[in-house]
Amino acid sequence: MTSRKKVRFKRYLSNMKKLDESWRRPKGLHNKLREHVAAKGPRVQVGYGSPKMVRGLHPCGLQEALVHNVKELEALDPQSVAVRVASGVGRKKRLEIEARAAELGFKVLNPVG
Repeated sequence: MTSRKKVRFKRYLSNMKKLDESWRRPKGLHNKLREHVAAKGPRVQVGYGSPKMVRGLHPCGLQEALVHNVKELEALDPQSVAVRVASGVGRKKRLEIEARAAELGFKVLNPVG
């Protein structure tokens, strides 16, 4: 795996105008970012993608799995999967899932606070 940092692409002039930072392709006739002027910041293009080995993984290095009940939890592997309890699960069942996940050695990504 490489140790390069993930690039954050920001919308051109989002710091000056009241614009959201989410990426939009620059389309203006005299836009310097569209013209690939390096000092104006990075532009979305091929080559900035993450390595295939880590693509789609949670930052902790495990795959995410959405769990609705204890039965779904027991079908997973704790070495390669981190568990996220579904938002529609109530508190009572959530506590049961989290207790069983602790027994099996799963990492719970959204535990009850």
